Amino acid sequence: MSLFKLKKRGGPRDLEVSMVGLKLGSAVLQLGQDEQLVTALAKVVGISGETSVAVESEEDAKRMTQAAASAGLLIDVKITYLRDLPFTTDMFDVVVVSNVLGYMGMNERVLCLQQLLRVLKPSGRCIIIESTTRGGLGALLSQRMFNQTYLSNGGAQGALTAEGFRAVRLLAEQEGKSFFEGTK
Repeated sequence: MSLFKLKKRGGPRDLEVSMVGLKLGSAVLQLGQDEQLVTALAKVVGISGETSVAVESEEDAKRMTQAAASAGLLIDVKITYLRDLPFTTDMFDVVVVSNVLGYMGMNERVLCLQQLLRVLKPSGRCIIIESTTRGGLGALLSQRMFNQTYLSNGGAQGALTAEGFRAVRLLAEQEGKSFFEGTK
């Protein structure tokens, strides 16, 4: 019998944060409505880094701002169309797109990815996090479904490659999520 028990510790977004691979002092942009993820990313980059989030509604911005205030973090929240980001060129080391691309129309997705390429620094990375597509009865019962054109064109990998990202690859599929990476 062991004297010590190892207890698994960690937050709800540890997998995503580790897959993104941020460093202290990095500049990170998140697209999507996941306030837990953006606060976890902000904790990693610290006060020497910069954390921004782009959302499309006032309600999402309010939730993000409240989450940041509750965690004692400074996060720049912008309400904008994802196809027209109000950030300067070559501003971010990493862009994280959480459960957004698969639900966009083709034109909006293309414009969004072009904007991401613009705001990334040279050799910057774009990380796409998506829920793993379900099959069978689960697909019929799920409320949101990926755009079928998106899936038929290769999903995140196809979209990143088509818009000029380099070294596009699937990082992992874990806990019902797929993680893709492309570099500028």
